Amino acid sequence: MALPRPASSWTQGLDFPSRLFETSGNDYELYERDDEFVLTVELPGFDPEEITASWDDGVLNIAGEHEDPDRDVRRTYHRRFRFPKTVDEDAIEATYENGILTVRLPVAVDAAATGTEIAIES
Repeated sequence: MALPRPASSWTQGLDFPSRLFETSGNDYELYERDDEFVLTVELPGFDPEEITASWDDGVLNIAGEHEDPDRDVRRTYHRRFRFPKTVDEDAIEATYENGILTVRLPVAVDAAATGTEIAIES
């Protein structure tokens, strides 16, 4: 069975399947609703104790590592999410059910956006 040809011309002639160059950006969904961010991440096959979530200065880190010695398979996952608003870090909640990690990050109510207005010249 022949492998599909890579879409990019710089990889033509190489025996790489094109899927090696695809990104896996469809494993999560992030949206803002009712003064909170909601992040869902697809992590099928992981046990809850194999997943860690940590918050550090506006960045949410999600990591997971799963080993299946019977099939000689090791899967890892790591992704970082930066948030544009101040999050109430004491109220962050995470649940894992049916292979989906859901993290709720409430926006801090008293947090005022800070910054400087930039003049637009014409």
